[in-house]
Amino acid sequence: MSSLLKLENICKSYPGVQALSSINLQVERGEIHALLGENGAGKSTLMKILVGVEHQDQGTILMDGVAQQFATYNDAIAAGIGIVFQEFSLIPYLNAVENIFLGHEWVNRFGLLRKHAMQTKAQELLDRLGVTIDLDCPVKALSVAEQQFVEIAKALNLDARLLVLDEPTATLTPREAELLFDIMRQLKRQGVAVIFISHHLEEIFQVCDRISVLRDGKNVGVTEVADSDIDRLVEMMVGRRLVNGFPPKSQTARGPVLLQVDDIQLTRNGPHNRFDLHQGEILGFAGLVGSGRTELALGVMGAIPVVAKKVLLRGQPVALRDPAEALALGIGLLPESRKSEGLIVDFSIRENISLNNLKKYEHRGGLLNTGLETNTTQGLMSQLAIKAPSCESRVFNLSGGNQQKVVIARWINHHCDILVFDEPTRGIDVGAKAEIYALMRKLTEKGFAIIMISSELPEIIGMCDRVAVFHKGAIVSVLESSDVNPQEVMRHATGNTQREYVH
Repeated sequence: MSSLLKLENICKSYPGVQALSSINLQVERGEIHALLGENGAGKSTLMKILVGVEHQDQGTILMDGVAQQFATYNDAIAAGIGIVFQEFSLIPYLNAVENIFLGHEWVNRFGLLRKHAMQTKAQELLDRLGVTIDLDCPVKALSVAEQQFVEIAKALNLDARLLVLDEPTATLTPREAELLFDIMRQLKRQGVAVIFISHHLEEIFQVCDRISVLRDGKNVGVTEVADSDIDRLVEMMVGRRLVNGFPPKSQTARGPVLLQVDDIQLTRNGPHNRFDLHQGEILGFAGLVGSGRTELALGVMGAIPVVAKKVLLRGQPVALRDPAEALALGIGLLPESRKSEGLIVDFSIRENISLNNLKKYEHRGGLLNTGLETNTTQGLMSQLAIKAPSCESRVFNLSGGNQQKVVIARWINHHCDILVFDEPTRGIDVGAKAEIYALMRKLTEKGFAIIMISSELPEIIGMCDRVAVFHKGAIVSVLESSDVNPQEVMRHATGNTQREYVH
């Protein structure tokens, strides 16, 4: 292998913050290089500098040993660097071909599009990746994985020799992730270098050659994958050894039933389901992607229509016709997509926490008591260890873990005692995950009841007191903590058991 990229002594500061301090990174031609670090470690800033979106204060970028000055993203593209951001840059109503050539369309001497030639080239790129996609279909109708492959094809169409993949598996199923890894290995064989950013450390050992770790904007170290393990990487990332990522489960008996779902049927021909949620417990919703976990929770809360529903809340029948009614009765939702569904990211922490509870701060004249609002917000920030300069900080600038805490703070402020956490640790780093887990357990110790929906089997097993396992829209079993293990959960999730109802 020969060096393709060298970043030497890259420094970057913002007002009051030293984001990067003398960062060095070397990527060889045809290698898959992992870039790890907690949220806020400087990974995104470094990658933005690499592709010309941001500019370093000091330091040098070298491609093939030649110093480069990337004034814009187009300069980085011209040098052979492509990036697939976690949030895609595709135009949803255009098809795959139109997106692949967006801004770089082929035209003839009359200025007309060479549509057939572009379609042929797009097909060649997708064949190179080993994927089949309907080229005429608007990308909004493609799966997340297919959209990601269109993004990669788009980068390769611009002759990318170095591809940056930022959290590419965050929204993929395990099967789709494995297909992506196959594509990464194929690109490696073709001499393309890949910088791979992921919070799923087990993936690093599946596909990467070397690992660079950042912490607090500084280099921590570089290691060969073969010479490392997950515990060592976690210690490098967070600066301490996390002895156990999961807090101890409660040893006390479950409290009374807070939420009793005697019957819920989402579709006319769909299964009837039932479950109970006790005070002080974490009830896991587990199952394969598409098994109906989130849909059932949303149906209970009235967020999606259902055919039939019979619910008792604290022993009393309730209708739960819509999320507003659920919220008024003390049920809060931490949605899977926190940025688009759980937060207004351009608002401050204070505004997000107060959002659903403004009457609490209302003066007689209808004006807000911002002093009371600020004091309450500061108290919640301290209680939940939300890290930010002040309660007026924009949520957009917070790490993923702190954004999750802001949503939790809102529901605590609203006096919700039943919380539905949908994929609560998606897209956050290992240190923040441990904080979220500890916070969830503290909440149950105070009498909160939590439904935890997760595709991460280790956290289902490590966190949940009981687990409702889904298969094809049905709760096929509710496992007690002593019966929760990977084999048992997967046996039920894959339908290798008769349907049973357990309380």
